[in-house]
Amino acid sequence: QVQLVESGGGLVQAGGSLRLSCAASGRTLSSYVMGWFRQAPGKEREFVACISQTGGDTYYADPVKGRFTISRDNAKNTVYLQMNSLEPEDTAVYYCAASNLYGTPAMKNQYLYWGQGTQVTVSS
Repeated sequence: QVQLVESGGGLVQAGGSLRLSCAASGRTLSSYVMGWFRQAPGKEREFVACISQTGGDTYYADPVKGRFTISRDNAKNTVYLQMNSLEPEDTAVYYCAASNLYGTPAMKNQYLYWGQGTQVTVSS
């Protein structure tokens, strides 16, 4: 079992930056692909980015490509999402998740463990 806890969310103006963290306990994260998803009010939870077990492969959803960067520190059992040039459309609850698959899974049902989410609000 893996417990995931996100942090780093908050309120930021458009064009600003935030860095989200996802800390794991229970098991080492190095065995898992890690992903970030987000859910805006009234919308489905959507894929944002994922990173392979070693960090060698990353994959991003088109709306965040070039603005967001996912990274991981397996020694710290932590995954990060650096978000730059934030837009009001990025407002959502952001969730990290762990998958025991390989490659770059981008579907919600490919992830086994989820955090409780952290709110990101971007004002215009």
